[in-house]
Amino acid sequence: MKRFAQIVHLKPSAVEAYKECHANVWPEVLQQIKDCNITDYSIFFDNERTLFATFKYVGDDFEADMARMQANPKVREWWVMTDGMQESPIPGAIGSAEGPGWWKPLEEVFHTE
Repeated sequence: MKRFAQIVHLKPSAVEAYKECHANVWPEVLQQIKDCNITDYSIFFDNERTLFATFKYVGDDFEADMARMQANPKVREWWVMTDGMQESPIPGAIGSAEGPGWWKPLEEVFHTE
């Protein structure tokens, strides 16, 4: 199991829409997340503009699973919608499906169980 954490900025005008769509995530997206070996996925909002996400990857080929995620048309539709609500901290980022990664990966410096 590998843990991931990442950040992205939310456009102030999109706060309510972002919270609403994540209160009703499409079943196809939830199923693809599960099928791609991602568990314990959470997104936190700091009430200003930063979103912080964390999840556990329990598979053995992260790149292949992420390629399967990206290949799903419903996931890509979801990304188009949610990317429009966000601003990436990654220079040159285009979106979740292409270019440099949309979310900024974070280095884990401490963990305890």
